[in-house]
Parts: sequence; C-alpha cells; structure tokens
Amino acid sequence: MKVSVQSVNFNIDSDLVKYAEKKINILEKFHDQILGAELFLKVQKSSEKENKITEMKIILPGNDILVKKQSKTFEEGINMSVDSLKRQLVKRKEKLRA
Repeated sequence: MKVSVQSVNFNIDSDLVKYAEKKINILEKFHDQILGAELFLKVQKSSEKENKITEMKIILPGNDILVKKQSKTFEEGINMSVDSLKRQLVKRKEKLRA
C-alpha cells in the first residue's frame, strides 16, 4: 500500500514517518481493497496541550474514509486514528458481504 505522510507547521522526523507507515500497514489485514493512505500531521498554534492534529484518509474503491483526531502527541493521534479506521473498515467489509 502506498502511504503518503505530510507535515504542516513543523519538520517531520523520519522515526515518526516509519512509525506511522507501520501502523497504517496494519489496516491491510482488515480490508483487502485499500489502494493507499494519506496522513496529514498538523501543529495547531494554541495554548492547549492537545495541539497535535492527525488526519488520516484511507483510499478505497468508491468512497474514501477520513478520520481526524486531536491529541497531545502524534503517536497517540495515529493510534486513535488507526483504531477508528479498523472499526470502519470492518463495518464496510461486513456490508459488502451482506
């Protein structure tokens, strides 16, 4: 699966890119028609501690799935996004079988 990672308002670390790709590749177990994934990591300029925004888009034939999470760290945001996408992919696959 092709994974595209983009950072907004900061320079991304290669370890974070590897971590994200590893987590996103797990999603292939839940749906076999995933064409690709796009990940946008943003730092929001605010005084809040939860200023990291993670947007993950899974490209499927037909409709894409988009998840947006806000967290304290990008790793936490990636984990929450992947968990949410797992549930959505399982639901979508069950609907296709029915």
